Amino acid sequence: MPDKTSVVKCLVWDLDNTLWQGTLLENDEIRLPDSIRELIRVLDSRGILQSVASKNDHDHAWAKLEALGVAEYFVLPHIGWSPKSDSIRQIAEELRFALDTIAFIDDQAAERAEVTFHLPDVRCYSAEHVAELAGLPEFSPETVTEDARSRRLMYQAGFRRQAAKSGFTGPDEEFIRSLGLVMHIEHATAEHLARVEELTLRTSQMNATGVHYSRETLERLLDDPGHRVLVTSLSDRFGPHGAVGVILLELGRRTWHLKLLATSCRVVSFGAGTVILRWLIDQAARADAHLVADFRRTDRNRMMEIAYRFSGFTEGKCPCVGRLPASGVSGLERLHLVPAPQGAPTTMTLVACDLGTLGTLGNSSGTRPFDLRSPSPVV
Repeated sequence: MPDKTSVVKCLVWDLDNTLWQGTLLENDEIRLPDSIRELIRVLDSRGILQSVASKNDHDHAWAKLEALGVAEYFVLPHIGWSPKSDSIRQIAEELRFALDTIAFIDDQAAERAEVTFHLPDVRCYSAEHVAELAGLPEFSPETVTEDARSRRLMYQAGFRRQAAKSGFTGPDEEFIRSLGLVMHIEHATAEHLARVEELTLRTSQMNATGVHYSRETLERLLDDPGHRVLVTSLSDRFGPHGAVGVILLELGRRTWHLKLLATSCRVVSFGAGTVILRWLIDQAARADAHLVADFRRTDRNRMMEIAYRFSGFTEGKCPCVGRLPASGVSGLERLHLVPAPQGAPTTMTLVACDLGTLGTLGNSSGTRPFDLRSPSPVV
């Protein structure tokens, strides 16, 4: 049985007499009630994706959705004559969502029964109850981050990006350059914290320690003048990737302690982790400070270890490592690096805050291109 307490990630709509009033193939007058239009908008603002599984002529139905002004809200619509369970299964697979995070609404009991029989984990709702959906707990996430509010736009940008990659015939690095990637590294604010906590909790392949930092802990670090909580976001010519990385850093006068680096797996192929590390190494070099990075092997973060090693981090034998307090985390290692100045990235533009040099660590609110000594941050 589906879990009614977990939040729905995608609502799949039937069209005739569910999303709109009337039957399209019977040439009825099609009407979209204002309450449905508002529900579509509200769910979208909560980060809940919406799609369509309808038995209709595709071109006719899609044209009607466009005429009604709501087509943009629906991702991966399946409009045709296949069983609706097949359509819903394909939508879930293309979104990479578990079936128990999918909901389906239809006015026909037989259609809901067909979906329930083949996909028992999918939550099914009668169109009679459409007015109640926005108030149900499964459609009411506890926290809605800025990334959640942009989730549909990010998925739609991802589909366009993937289509462009499929048609690109050159080397992968040339495709990455063609995206016009722009990375921002900035100081986290209270508004960022829900997403930062989520990155520390859910990111596994590119999480240096696998340690979860609660929102309360992050709030304390924000207020600590010796710590920096930094958030990384990425965008390109297709649209936003959203917040994709978090850095937790303690700044000493001679030693910078990198307590956590975590990046979303969605941006591994763009080399985001390497770009972040090179920026941090350059910043530490400017401050004449050694870098010590916490690392703990997990069953999934081998890629993060490779990124650290490739950047020059080694087992810590410098006295600065021994001066750090014990971590209290089982299996945690401390990797050490004497930093050297780094050049600008070659595959993206990087706009980042300046962590400051010795004597100016408190003045870190500005942003600048990655390397002012480079004639241009764009290659």
